[in-house]
Amino acid sequence: MRLLLAEDERDLSDALVAILKHNNYSVDAVYNGEDALNYLEADNYDGAILDIMMPKMDGITVLKNIRAQGNDIPVLILTAKSEVDDRVLGLDSGADDYLSKPFAAKELLARIRSVTRRRTEAVSSTLKVGNLSLDCTTFELKSPTDVCRLPNKEFQVMELLAANPSQVISTDRFMEKIWGYDSDADVGVVWVYISYLRKRLTAVGANVKIKAARGQGYYLEIQS
Repeated sequence: MRLLLAEDERDLSDALVAILKHNNYSVDAVYNGEDALNYLEADNYDGAILDIMMPKMDGITVLKNIRAQGNDIPVLILTAKSEVDDRVLGLDSGADDYLSKPFAAKELLARIRSVTRRRTEAVSSTLKVGNLSLDCTTFELKSPTDVCRLPNKEFQVMELLAANPSQVISTDRFMEKIWGYDSDADVGVVWVYISYLRKRLTAVGANVKIKAARGQGYYLEIQS
C-alpha cells in the first residue's frame, strides 16, 4: 500500500516514514502543501496523511482541492491537540479521520488501517490464489505445508500480484505503486524482487507461479 505523507517538520516526517516503511507501507514524503497537491494530482496513492499547518498551502486547502476534483483517496489529517476547530473543519472538508499531535505510533497505524479499510470494506485482509493465502495484516505467505513472513518490498509485490490474479502487472505499475513517484531505483529492481518471490513460492510448496509476459509484465498462474 502506497501513502503520501505531507508534514513540514523534517524530524517528525523522517520518523513517520521509518515507522510506515517498517510496517510494509511505501511512502512518498513532501514538506509543504503545494507539493502535496501536486503529488496527489499527478499520482495514484492508497491514502494520504496531511498535516494542517504547512508552508505554501495548508492541509485543509489541499484536502478541499482534491475533493473538488473528485479524488476520494482516504485522508488522515494531523492536528495540534488543542485545535478543535481544525479537526472539525478537516472532517467537514472531507477528511476520513484525524489524529492529534503528539500521538503514538500504534495509534497512527491503527488510524491508517481504519481509513483505508473503509474504502474497501468488502475486501478481505487475506488474499487467496491457488493453494496460497497472503495475510495482509501479518504479511505471512501460507501454503498447506509451510508459511513464511515476507519482507517489505516482497510483500508489496506479492500483494499486487495476488490482488489481481491472472492479470498482467506492468513493470511501470510495480514501480509506481511500490517504489514511488520520485524513486531513483532502476526498473530492474522489479525483476530482482520477482526472483526473490519465485524462490519463496517454491520453498513453501505453492502451486502458483509468477510468469512473465514478454514486454508486458508479470502475472500469477495456477499450476494444475
